[in-house]
Amino acid sequence: MNSIIQSLLNHRSIRQFKDIPVTEEQLDTIIKAAQSASTSSYMMAYSIIGITDQQKKTELAEITNQPYVKDNGHLLIYCADLHRPAVKASKEEYKEMLPNLENSEHFLVSAIDAALAAQNAAVAAESMGLGICFIGSIRNNIERVDEILGLPDHVIPLFGMVLGTPDHSPDQKPRLPKRAIYFENEYQEHEQELDAFDEQILAYYQSRTSNSRNDTWTDQMRRRFTHPMRMDVTDLVQKKGFNKR
Repeated sequence: MNSIIQSLLNHRSIRQFKDIPVTEEQLDTIIKAAQSASTSSYMMAYSIIGITDQQKKTELAEITNQPYVKDNGHLLIYCADLHRPAVKASKEEYKEMLPNLENSEHFLVSAIDAALAAQNAAVAAESMGLGICFIGSIRNNIERVDEILGLPDHVIPLFGMVLGTPDHSPDQKPRLPKRAIYFENEYQEHEQELDAFDEQILAYYQSRTSNSRNDTWTDQMRRRFTHPMRMDVTDLVQKKGFNKR
């Protein structure tokens, strides 16, 4: 097994960091790795915003309810960005572009481009011995995050990423079995695999070194999807000119 595969298989989310900033050389390499990710039709439909202003980091930590959003080696915010293609367009050209800028296809393209770039960045960071954690909770108040970052039309914040030198070594969470996520030729129901995974997760939570509890994966998913959450995201997404058609 080569070192890249080993690094991927060893991934875990890091939420405690030593007070050591990410160096400019490390950051440059991470961003270059992000930019090397595949991108649909050469659009590169994303932007990455590094947060170095401590006041902004503090407010983002309050929005996310995660103290490590403030205390880390560096904080990145990944944005879907369809503003760039229209920057040099005339008013007439922009009017012609608008149906494409606002459709669901290009909303998906920009979100996928950002996610691919972010995963490349994560792999690069971990290869250097840094730890990372994705931060979806910036969408707890997506409109305020949009304001903090000063994003123009056709740019929206998707998720954050904290990175830095790890200050803990958390247990690695099990993943769904292959037979629950990989199917040949067509989708296959897989309730038995979910039952087995629930047993594995229950044992994992009961034996965990911290935050031990009785819980299963399907119970977590039922709780998540029976309680409305972040219902304001759609409004902001459409207000900024995404996913309207």
